[in-house]
Amino acid sequence: MAFNLIDSINGLLGNDFVSKASNQLNEDQNKVQNAMSGVIPSVLAGILNKAGSGDAANVLKLAKDTANGGMLSNLGGFLGNNSLLSKGSELVKGLFGDRTSDVANTISNFFGIKSTSAASLMSVVAPAALGSIGRHAEASNMGTGGFLSFLNNQKDSILNALPSGLNLAGALGLSSLGSIGSKLSGAISSLSGQVKDMPGQVVKTISGSRWLVPAILAIAAIGLLWYFLSGKKTPVDTTQAVKTEAAPEPVIAAPPPAIESIKVRLPNGVEIDAYKGGIEDQLVRFLNDPTSKIDKNTWFDFDNLNFETGSANITPESMRQVENIATILKAFPKASLKIGGYTDKTGDEPANVKLSQARAEAVVAVLKSNGIGKAQLDGAEGYGSQFAKVPAEATDEERRKDRRIAVSPRKK
Repeated sequence: MAFNLIDSINGLLGNDFVSKASNQLNEDQNKVQNAMSGVIPSVLAGILNKAGSGDAANVLKLAKDTANGGMLSNLGGFLGNNSLLSKGSELVKGLFGDRTSDVANTISNFFGIKSTSAASLMSVVAPAALGSIGRHAEASNMGTGGFLSFLNNQKDSILNALPSGLNLAGALGLSSLGSIGSKLSGAISSLSGQVKDMPGQVVKTISGSRWLVPAILAIAAIGLLWYFLSGKKTPVDTTQAVKTEAAPEPVIAAPPPAIESIKVRLPNGVEIDAYKGGIEDQLVRFLNDPTSKIDKNTWFDFDNLNFETGSANITPESMRQVENIATILKAFPKASLKIGGYTDKTGDEPANVKLSQARAEAVVAVLKSNGIGKAQLDGAEGYGSQFAKVPAEATDEERRKDRRIAVSPRKK
């Protein structure tokens, strides 16, 4: 399973963190639980924004320093230790600068907790986030380019995890969250351009030192003269003095196109946050289009739905997209969907079918819990690796596209 930052942070904080935090902050436990669903992606979005703003090298160093500074071993004790909490607060300020209080107040107002509580939660999540990134960066031997590519790969998962209606973009002084993705893409392109220009800079340096070659030749001539005069039998290898080998030019992959955030308007006037070309956008277009025909081969893949490794437990940050599908079904009361689960070609096929079935059923259960009745749910079916296209021996990243959940409209 591919590395997921949000899952990694939740694992570092532990299952009892919310309970401890609610007691120490004197806040309602459910409110703290909900607030954490906003604090974690907000802090990560701050990291994305800062790295994309030309400060990637410093952010990477900060992450590695955090990972090696011993802070990860006592995250559960931060809220009861003013010294640790102060260190966490400094990390938050390093990420958000003069926008720190704006972000804390936005989280506070949205989730109904004190602004001081929001700030404290951020001061725990920041070292967890940076430390998690730092450990992964060191294990993967990341440089600045690799770090930016890693963040770019995590970007969609992070931004999609932000609760709908939480105006983090405004708190950061951005026009939209899409600006963060654009900054990252720009930073990667800029770094790529710098690397590609290096050979030209080397040529300029060499051409500017025109005295160097004559000097080397002169030294070689003196060496030869000494050889003949002294009668040495071992010739001087003058070629080694001037022979240079051009270093291979590093190749940085071109960044993927920036994903455009959009508002999808439903027939009942409700608007949902989505991405252009994402499942919400595609499904609403299909249901709105009078020329589209119901076909059992028409499926739309979830693009931000993840499960805990080897289980049918939907990760908290994935709930929003399933809830969006429920909102769409409420706006199209005549529509019904079938849910399909799929796996890649690795592993035992009966187990794959069982897991894909359980995951499809888990999505149906969430839809039901959001008020969708049986009339709009045409069941769930797990197909295992039946429709997988990528070979089992391919890389995990390549096989990832075969591990999915999809919906098929059966009525409209």
